[in-house]
Amino acid sequence: MPTTLDLGRATHVLGSRTLLMGILNVTPDSFSDGGRHNALDAALDRAVLMVEEGADLVDVGGESTRPGSTEIDAETELSRVLPVLERLGERIAVPVSIDTYKAAVADRALQAGAHIINDVWGLQRDPDMAAVAAAHGAPVIVMHNRREVDPALDIVDEVRSFFLRSLVIAEKAGIREDRIVLDPGIGFGKTLPQNVELIARLDAVRAMGLPVLLGASRKSLIGGLTGIAVGDRLPGTIATHMLGVARGADILRVHDVAAHVQAVKVTDAIVRAAKPAGWRGEG
Repeated sequence: MPTTLDLGRATHVLGSRTLLMGILNVTPDSFSDGGRHNALDAALDRAVLMVEEGADLVDVGGESTRPGSTEIDAETELSRVLPVLERLGERIAVPVSIDTYKAAVADRALQAGAHIINDVWGLQRDPDMAAVAAAHGAPVIVMHNRREVDPALDIVDEVRSFFLRSLVIAEKAGIREDRIVLDPGIGFGKTLPQNVELIARLDAVRAMGLPVLLGASRKSLIGGLTGIAVGDRLPGTIATHMLGVARGADILRVHDVAAHVQAVKVTDAIVRAAKPAGWRGEG
């Protein structure tokens, strides 16, 4: 199993510290920040700020995947992300991921300067996605997703089975194991209790031996537990993410980078001090 994570533009030793992925939504309708950064200059400035605050990578998305969102075609998505990707390399030095489930968008985005594919359907929706990743040698974030919620599922078994299917697809396409990250997909096709259970048992996902990304920033999980509106969910987000770090998360996908930098410094110091050398969250 990999002990390092190759992100194309940077390589990180797993278990040394928690990485932060800053969210850059260049959409008019994302659930938390839609419309704030869909102008080119605003998007670039936001990316620069997140890196200055401590983001290790930036995730660019041109289509909202919130519940109830309307799907858009590839050309519309590309019209939103390509201008940003073509300029980001001049402004920031960290790896950039393209948040898309469309192979055509991923291909063009990688040509324009993205380094990583962040696929919310885990290589299982677009049959060409794995081949695109392999052709570019691009790292892939494989997220669990479901079209329908099923409260009867053992959600951890479901997520692990989904990932095993994704890993077979990746292997057949020739995607290197040290370039795969698993994302349990908090808020995607799951009930509130299932989301809670998945975070509580995140170590069972980490036990698959691959890096884990956790993204619960401002999500309905937090609203469901607290009744707090989207814009006021930072304390709940940090609590959720730090518990995830304690259970093996390697990367956190966040809106609020500066606050998470402080939180992960403290959490890493405590959690990693209590673990044996080389601990990566298995078991």
